[in-house]
Amino acid sequence: MPTNSSCLTQHHWDIFCTVVDNYGDIGVTWRLAKQLVAEYNIPINLWVDDLLSFSHILPKLDINKAQQSFCGVNIFQWNNPLDIEFKSGGVVIEAFACELPSQVKDQIEQLHHHSDTHAPTWLNLEYLSAEDWVDGCHGLPSSQPNGVTKWFYFPGFSAKTGGLICERDLFNQRDEWQADPKHKLALFKQLGLQGINAQDTVISVFSYETEALTALCHLWQASPTPVHALIPKGRSLNSIQSLLPCAIEDLIPGQQFIIGSLTLHILPMTDQNGFDRLLWSCDFNIVRGEDSFLRAQWAAKPFIWHIYPQEDDYHLVKLQAFIQIYCDNLAPEIATTWSEVNLAFNQGNTNAVVMHWQHLLSVNLPLMQHAIKWPINALNDADLASRLVQFVNNS
Repeated sequence: MPTNSSCLTQHHWDIFCTVVDNYGDIGVTWRLAKQLVAEYNIPINLWVDDLLSFSHILPKLDINKAQQSFCGVNIFQWNNPLDIEFKSGGVVIEAFACELPSQVKDQIEQLHHHSDTHAPTWLNLEYLSAEDWVDGCHGLPSSQPNGVTKWFYFPGFSAKTGGLICERDLFNQRDEWQADPKHKLALFKQLGLQGINAQDTVISVFSYETEALTALCHLWQASPTPVHALIPKGRSLNSIQSLLPCAIEDLIPGQQFIIGSLTLHILPMTDQNGFDRLLWSCDFNIVRGEDSFLRAQWAAKPFIWHIYPQEDDYHLVKLQAFIQIYCDNLAPEIATTWSEVNLAFNQGNTNAVVMHWQHLLSVNLPLMQHAIKWPINALNDADLASRLVQFVNNS
């Protein structure tokens, strides 16, 4: 543990999370909370408004229990107004601009105006973006109407941002896992997936609805070699309902459907460690949101990022910003092919996504080599938790 964290461990931190898109927001905050406890010994209270969605990535969570603890993190049901006593610690984090409960803001204000007490550092943890403006906005103070300063903390890919969530030993664990094919085959067996051989192409799919996925599945059906698409129950399946022999709600994890060279496997939900290992075990990953997007990068495998659609196609601006930095050191033909696949998938362009996917196969080796190097470059010498602790110490 870094010595500069010692002044922080005397007080707990509170993190508030409103679950917006099922798993993305809570996925990020849960990973951060666990890492702060494990690597910095900081007591964490995680306040969550939707325990049901949370339980999908933390299966042992009791959705009927208002207070419980896992991985050293205290998890509280966040009802509005709060029906659990709030006692301020050293830091209060509102994840992704969620509105803090009035009791919390009142307590921060009271502590701020008492000179003999220490008010907590108030942070807004923002969404991850690769856009240029993030460098200038990270760490800016905002004076609230009550006179308290709130700080804006922006994750990002440059050294001027708040960094990226990455546990200290993650890359070593990944490399050890990927060094032996028996690990992935054992995982597939554990998940109830049958008929996958070590040399088969395995693709994980965790996307929003898009006709681009339908088009790719039709392409994979005609593949000269076996293709396995691993899909959990959820929004991805809405795109391929026509390929399924039954309604989506009737599907059971472990079921598989063979359509030509393509085998569709229905995945059970898994916890975050299991999801990481799944990404490590596939040849290609299609992911969505923020948490899965970053974990796909850490998996050191080629991927498609299905970004959350926004008004006026602003999500494509965010996608282009990431494409620009991800492709910075790639040869032009490889960069063009990978970026066009991502754009076509996000635009739902069926003809383009099929064409560019076929081109992708011809550049698979250099793209794979790039995917392996990328995590080290993206981390920029310091992860988000490390930078966050330092930021709090300096604020």
